[in-house]
Amino acid sequence: MRELVYYVAVTLDGYIAGPNGEFDAFLFEGDHMDGINDRYADAIPTDLAAMVGVSQSAEMFDTVLMGWNTYAVGLPDAISPYRHLKQYVFSRSNTALSEDVETVTGDPVAFVRDLKAQEGRSIWLCGGGQLAATLAEEIDRLVLKRQPLLFGDGIPLFAKGEYAPVQFEAEATTAYESGVVFTEYVRRRAV
Repeated sequence: MRELVYYVAVTLDGYIAGPNGEFDAFLFEGDHMDGINDRYADAIPTDLAAMVGVSQSAEMFDTVLMGWNTYAVGLPDAISPYRHLKQYVFSRSNTALSEDVETVTGDPVAFVRDLKAQEGRSIWLCGGGQLAATLAEEIDRLVLKRQPLLFGDGIPLFAKGEYAPVQFEAEATTAYESGVVFTEYVRRRAV
């Protein structure tokens, strides 16, 4: 069965973006980039990867899930950020998207369960916090790029939600000189 992987940058105070969705304070240069790009090259926008010479093979992910606000960050210029992946955007009202993107208007949990049962590589939950809260009980792996920043306010890693406690175990942690700490957690399953 495929894994749902929530792979995201997060501040020390738990935000994945500022109050208005801004993320430009995150560190996009430094020693952490090579290590992250080696394993998660599929999570780089298609045009950016081509521009900086990063090869994307859909080796890790072949599918990306985004809430509307995460998808809308690049609008109107970059209407299809991850063309090398199958792209799904969850929205009940914004359904006229790029031909490379499929809109999901139904239940996100049922949709993800169906995706996980299909053949393929891991599924990347790109964001945002509201969608992550909705899918919390479906997340198999949580990969955090903790940035040495405080936003003070913004979009939380997980929005308030109604879900049972979900426990994860740290699988690997790498600290970089840039101050970024990259930690992979795997969901603890009942035995």
